[in-house]
Amino acid sequence: MGLAVAGLIPAGLAAPSSAVPAPAAIATAASATGGPAGEQALKPYMGWSSYSMQVYSGDGPGWISAAKLIEQSDAMHQKLQPYGYDHINIDAGWNGSNDEYGRPVPSKTLYPNGLQAVIDHIHANGQKVGLYGIPGITKALIDANLPVYGAPECKTGDLAVQPLQKADYWGIGYRIDFSKPCAQKYIDSIADLYGAWGVDFLKFDSVTPGSGISDLSLDARGDVKAWSQALARHKIWLELSWALDINYADYWKQYANGWRIEWDVECYCPGQALTAWPNINRLFPKLADWWRHAGPGGWNDLDSLDVGNGQMDGLTKDERRTAATLWAISAAPMYVGNDLTRLDSYGLELLTNREAIGVDQAGRPAQPLSMKTNRQTWFALNGDGTYTVALFNLGQADADMTVNWADLGLDGAARVRDLWAHKDLGQFTSGYTAQNVPVHGTRLFKVTPQKNSAIRVNDDDLRVSYDGTWQRNDNYEVPAVSQALTVAVTDSAAQAADVGTRTVEINNNNSQIVYTGSWNYSGGRGLGDYQDDVQWTETNGDSFSYSFVGTGIDYVTETDGGQGDVDIYIDGQFKQTVSTYLDPAQGHNKPQQVVYSSSDLPNGNHTIRGVKKSGQFMLLDKLNVRQESLLTPDKATFDKSAPADVSVQIGRDPGELAGVSKGGQDLVKGTDYTVDGSTVTISKAYLSTLPAGSAALDFRFRGDYRDDVHYATANGAAINFTFSGNGVEWDTALAPDQGEADVYLDGKLVRRVDLHNDARVTARQAFTATGLKDGQHTLRIVKVSGDVLRNDTIRYTITKP
Repeated sequence: MGLAVAGLIPAGLAAPSSAVPAPAAIATAASATGGPAGEQALKPYMGWSSYSMQVYSGDGPGWISAAKLIEQSDAMHQKLQPYGYDHINIDAGWNGSNDEYGRPVPSKTLYPNGLQAVIDHIHANGQKVGLYGIPGITKALIDANLPVYGAPECKTGDLAVQPLQKADYWGIGYRIDFSKPCAQKYIDSIADLYGAWGVDFLKFDSVTPGSGISDLSLDARGDVKAWSQALARHKIWLELSWALDINYADYWKQYANGWRIEWDVECYCPGQALTAWPNINRLFPKLADWWRHAGPGGWNDLDSLDVGNGQMDGLTKDERRTAATLWAISAAPMYVGNDLTRLDSYGLELLTNREAIGVDQAGRPAQPLSMKTNRQTWFALNGDGTYTVALFNLGQADADMTVNWADLGLDGAARVRDLWAHKDLGQFTSGYTAQNVPVHGTRLFKVTPQKNSAIRVNDDDLRVSYDGTWQRNDNYEVPAVSQALTVAVTDSAAQAADVGTRTVEINNNNSQIVYTGSWNYSGGRGLGDYQDDVQWTETNGDSFSYSFVGTGIDYVTETDGGQGDVDIYIDGQFKQTVSTYLDPAQGHNKPQQVVYSSSDLPNGNHTIRGVKKSGQFMLLDKLNVRQESLLTPDKATFDKSAPADVSVQIGRDPGELAGVSKGGQDLVKGTDYTVDGSTVTISKAYLSTLPAGSAALDFRFRGDYRDDVHYATANGAAINFTFSGNGVEWDTALAPDQGEADVYLDGKLVRRVDLHNDARVTARQAFTATGLKDGQHTLRIVKVSGDVLRNDTIRYTITKP
């Protein structure tokens, strides 16, 4: 966010002095293509940005004066630059007027010796310098009708869309008509000026869709493209801000080197704190969606990292380390927001940990194993076959946390190193348990697979590259699902079974609902709530999310005059803003109202997210999940007085059945149950061991690994993967719409595989090669025929740890 608009604001006009906190927008990362300075954005940048201190001090311009910038540059040079921090970003408010060509003139008050002297000082310290801007052109420049530098035939009065349209969140400027060649020439003239000054970086703020507006009533994509093209000639890094709309992620990746995925990290508590825990906590669900979109050339920007001084950060020590860990494992730009002259010893310890910095600079954005709880494991598979693993305890009590190697895609033992403690912890066969992870705390590990381990690589991994036009998912995936069969164990006659679609009621205190922000619990209200309790919050931007398997969901809550609007997202896409407001003339505290309902989702895994937008309160009472019954029937009876096998129809390809279990304990196939076509028979021998009552059996069905695939429709499209080891396996779906693919190893065609099958089945071995010469190999798979080629996973065996 910012204070004034670089280059596009006439003298005396400034943007709002503070940004208004707003509800969280949505937030995913295959390799980014890279924008104007893609070759310079192979790693996330590290440095310092002025905005947090501009807000904290309540004196924004004072923090971007020549004296302050030189002071911060010198402090960075001394304390942080040896560790890679080398960017100084001058945020909003730096400009004072415009020249006779409508280009910015730096403030003479802030820079009495000229901004160029400050830039030269920063460069002399071996650092890069950044400036700030926003979309559009001001009314003053339109009215002035100035000539464009280098293009005297062009006038600033002719550049705006007519009739005038708002160009930014604050209403400072007006939209430029980029269908006119003079518009690009005008942007070029400013970029050329920046290049002549030696500017290395531009933060471009109030970019839409995003910045609180995603309905295309404001659309800055034309500005982004024009600035990208103009800055590319000078290899100036383009960073977009703020809370960018994920639905346009491919556009941001095409034209920029970074993009803010969320609202400001600052708490807007002048003189009290830089940030607050809810502003860190709310980043987790955003990153769960955005992580796929980051990679060499473009990065997910989490805003300033305010962990350098405990007296001003607004975070506990554990929360400060959690924030530093999240920035590192997300491969986010690490730019400090503190006063660099006042870093405390713990802040320096966090900011100069070379192993944590190495995680960030490796450029491998981490993904969560699950977002269903507040105790989360995030991991990244590195280029050398090691894993980075972070455990986050976002709950309200200390906890032991375990990571299982199999969940990472690793089959075999591994060594574990604690990166914050710089300590090797030993070798562990199947996983590792970190004891007493504190509230809002974290542990950060490097996991090194041992010899002869097998590593599974998902289709969206940065190590997998694609030739041709590929897409991810688009309902081509088949989620892995479970379906419970309840067996009533009685001594009576069989009862009728329930079939068809069922509705499952999820109460607000369900442990699988993830609450982000400052939520509270109220029970015993006596107001007619489901199970007489609700969860509630007063803070805009706080959210709940719930992952489920089904075809539909209802958001059920109380409506009341003290409540307002809630933004609803399904699977990371904004659906609608719903009102939970009740006109006081119609009463108060009206319980169990369905304020949002969806019934047309494809059967599979989905996530609903609700974000508080307005009103004094937001409540969650329950969620109604609609599920198709995969078993017919989903209830059965075993009569101990007349024991017999119990058979059920699973209603799908038997090859999709991954197993049957009770209470987490697998039944033994062939002994406890058998499969014949689409009929699964549970043996009376097993059922006789169950006590009278009910036994829930879990039928688990295979799906695409991690519930996603990449697919291409054009022949010649190819998958490429380079690995070091002695064996490789390609697993993918077989389906009626698939044909043949050619498999190459080290440039040599070794097999043509047939991927056609009469029914869609997943997780099938399509190709395997063993006994390869130990060393580096390249696997290439090329589409030959069929409507679609799908890529799910590649599994390879390492020979060296």
